[in-house]
Amino acid sequence: MKVTVELDCTPEEARKMMGLPDVNKLNETYVKEMGKFLQGSNSVEQLQNFTKMVTPMGEAGLKMFSTFLSGAMTGTTGTKKARTTTKKKSD
Repeated sequence: MKVTVELDCTPEEARKMMGLPDVNKLNETYVKEMGKFLQGSNSVEQLQNFTKMVTPMGEAGLKMFSTFLSGAMTGTTGTKKARTTTKKKSD
């Protein structure tokens, strides 16, 4: 049996429905601080140090996080499960 449910709602309504916290103020503060930092950085070295601080695992960490997000969006875990089939014996 396959059941398909389609919801027509805004991102705000979906967030509330799933019980997720409202992070709009946090996001605004983060973007404002990032803007201040980027305007104040005068060298490539400062940007590299900042990137290392934000992504401690580097490219591997970003790829792992990206895989996690895409799996969450599609409802998969990223691991393949083996399908098993059983045959009934005919009498």
